[in-house]
Amino acid sequence: MNVKNYQYKGNQELVYTNNSPDTLRRVFYHLYNNAFQPGSEMDARLQNIADPDSRMVNKIKNADGKEVKESRIASLKPNEIGYLKISNFKQDGRSAVAKEVGTVLEVDLAQPLLPGKSTVFTLDFDGQVPVQIRRSGRNNKEGVELSMAQWYPKMAEFDFEGWHADPYIAREFHGVWGNFDVNITIDKEYTLGGSGYLQNKNEIGHGYEDTGVVVALPKKPKTLTWHFIAPNVHDFTWAADKNYIHDVVPTTFGTTLHFLYKNNPDLIENWKYAEPKTVQLMQYYNTIIGKYPYDQYSVIQGGDGGMEYAMCTLILGEGKKEGLVGLIAHEMGHSWFQHVLASNESKNFWMDEGFTSFLEDSGMNELAVTKADNPYEGAYKSYSMMANSGKEQPMSTHADRFDLNQIYSISAYSKGEVFLSQLIYLIGKENLMKTLKRYYSEFKFKHPTPNDITRTAERVSGANLGWYLTDWTQTTNTIDYGVKSVESATDGVQKTGVTLERIGRTPMPMDVLVEYTDGSQESFYIPLRMMSYEKENPTVATKRTTLADWAWAYPTYFFEIPKGKNLIKKITLDPSGLMADVKRDNNVFITK
Repeated sequence: MNVKNYQYKGNQELVYTNNSPDTLRRVFYHLYNNAFQPGSEMDARLQNIADPDSRMVNKIKNADGKEVKESRIASLKPNEIGYLKISNFKQDGRSAVAKEVGTVLEVDLAQPLLPGKSTVFTLDFDGQVPVQIRRSGRNNKEGVELSMAQWYPKMAEFDFEGWHADPYIAREFHGVWGNFDVNITIDKEYTLGGSGYLQNKNEIGHGYEDTGVVVALPKKPKTLTWHFIAPNVHDFTWAADKNYIHDVVPTTFGTTLHFLYKNNPDLIENWKYAEPKTVQLMQYYNTIIGKYPYDQYSVIQGGDGGMEYAMCTLILGEGKKEGLVGLIAHEMGHSWFQHVLASNESKNFWMDEGFTSFLEDSGMNELAVTKADNPYEGAYKSYSMMANSGKEQPMSTHADRFDLNQIYSISAYSKGEVFLSQLIYLIGKENLMKTLKRYYSEFKFKHPTPNDITRTAERVSGANLGWYLTDWTQTTNTIDYGVKSVESATDGVQKTGVTLERIGRTPMPMDVLVEYTDGSQESFYIPLRMMSYEKENPTVATKRTTLADWAWAYPTYFFEIPKGKNLIKKITLDPSGLMADVKRDNNVFITK
């Protein structure tokens, strides 16, 4: 790495095994750096989407004096752009044809790669680190000099769906599991942190000793070579700065935490506050999901938002301490869902962002002094706003194909989170937590699909849930149930007839709470016929009556309460708030 002009040179040797039943004649690599050039697809997207990412645009005034948003990529100078140029590509020593197409490298192999066989790809690369626009880059607004994410030629994923050689336009990533052995040579003044285990810490110094004491070394050369090994990961990321503080925090559960942040007197207290909170969060995540499989995790001030990477995260470091902890809670949560399970973030972004948001809210609620009854309430509100906006697109939409960034974000984070929290409503909290543990245990390092999480929930609970996956993720169907009428019995018997109605297309079982004028209450549960399932009573202190099931095709459902209407104070559908009804004003009947 040349730290004067931010250009770097490297070579790569990749032993690639074809684990598929197909004979491969072509392979693909990602060249993410090439997105940060005027005229790239990422630049074009910023100039054409109605709500571009505010971090990636500048506000300027046009000739008419009107404020407009200009792509920051469009104004990059040649020494500010990012690029990754490939040369000397060979397969087992034989030259192969490699063609750069935007952010993708297309390679015609020198010889076909048969199923079950391995081959060796070698190449040289020249790169330039862009001025930081988003995630990766140099000299960002917090003064971090190098955030080296998506910096190397990265093999694209090939699986049962074929090649996932998506251009880098805006969104997320998908990668191939591998064992990384990385040497980075850089000016000696820099401290590095990132993926992998440092192999030569005594040679490097920089506070990487387990004791935290820097070893006194003889006179050093102008550069040092940092040697990292990262086993069984699908990414390798690093950051470097001359002014990093590096804290090492051991834990009782076998994972050492590293914190690297700018030596800013105004920030140190916040980072020290966050360190024990991070330990608590990781221990909690281990308990409810499963053990984090690596011996190390690093939280690194990277100066731009927050983004998950293998064995580390790069995050903003200058906010308030509570915000710092919340950001770590989310980005570290990705370690389970994106860097161990590793679903396809481009196609199934909600399985990563949404599930991580669920874990984040669960973790932050665990840390809170006062616990919320529904820590996921914010996600429900965001989802409902989107569903009622008329702008929603199905969650099966590719991440790059959303008309609005806002709709993508709500779909990924909020609607994805509600997918899990609503399972509490459908199958009960205990079954959901069992589902998460089993899902993690059975699908780690396997790139699971949406069907895998749904089938796991079915195996745990015994419920049929295919309809839920379809309606929630492949359509924009909504949940809308209401209390249509409440009438006294006409035969003189002290009973009250209640008629419920289904207004939205998405079916749901019904939890109904009845509160009486004497202060007592009871609940009624209406199973959904297509689930073939009866949920356990979530509030055992309240008497519950299970009624006949409700089949979706019937728009209304009638049942009787064995007390007179004059004794009823209130009837509420879904008192827990865990059913994502988009119009809740008709969910309650109050006797006047």
